[in-house]
Amino acid sequence: MQSILVFGASGQLGQCLAHVAKERNLSGLVFPPEAQANILNPEGLRALFAQHHPAYAINCAAYTAVDKAEDEVEIARRVNRDGAENLARLCAEFDAVLLQISTDFVFAGTGNQPLTETDPAEPLGVYGLTKLEGEQAVAAATDKYFTLRTSWLYSQYAGNFVKTMLKLGAEREELRIIWDQVGTPCYAIDLAGALLTIIESQSTAYGLYHYSNEGLTSWYDFATAIFELAGLPTRTVPIRTAEYPTKATRPAYSVMDKTKIKQTLGLTIPHWRASLAVCIKALG
Repeated sequence: MQSILVFGASGQLGQCLAHVAKERNLSGLVFPPEAQANILNPEGLRALFAQHHPAYAINCAAYTAVDKAEDEVEIARRVNRDGAENLARLCAEFDAVLLQISTDFVFAGTGNQPLTETDPAEPLGVYGLTKLEGEQAVAAATDKYFTLRTSWLYSQYAGNFVKTMLKLGAEREELRIIWDQVGTPCYAIDLAGALLTIIESQSTAYGLYHYSNEGLTSWYDFATAIFELAGLPTRTVPIRTAEYPTKATRPAYSVMDKTKIKQTLGLTIPHWRASLAVCIKALG
């Protein structure tokens, strides 16, 4: 297999890509050290592309601190827009395919029907806005790209909601969890598998796609399922978003329609409960 450059290799999705590649016995993935793989350094990136001549580049690097982004607009924009654009330009120059990750936060989330790729993007905060700008920059810089919007990412790697709940659940008898934000969790191992399946298929159906696990839930029901599967007796108390104010506004409903990716790329997507059980087992 031709080489696949992975950016943001030390983050959650980058670690999941390494995990799945090892599981599938896939060769060709290159995880450059962060110092060499800085997506804000075009000349350093060009040297990497010239060295490896990748067939694919996967951009897992992102500014994802949703609340902090409200105060660090330019930093978020540099990473989420400019960094993605740098990679897209080099992919066009070296005839590589870019796999870019985006987010459900590009949507306002005011509806109650699963969101499609053609629904209007109306981000409520800086994080969603800069990720949308990244999508647009990629599409303007190269024709050969797959942008996958995902949501509620978690795994046995890095910091995430599932690991936080397990830690807090072991320490406390009761937790108050938001119940009026609805979406779909995505096991990052499944997302990594989807990215590698797209590469292995050599599909040329480039464009924008939605990918998360199947089904929908609230943060409250998600937390309750985590404790049930982990065998923790923690009580969960549902609260409204208004009772837990945050700097950035979150979409109230961000369930994404995955018809396009299933039909076009032939992906089979597990239900979020099934994948959560796999993750809880992996965490031991």
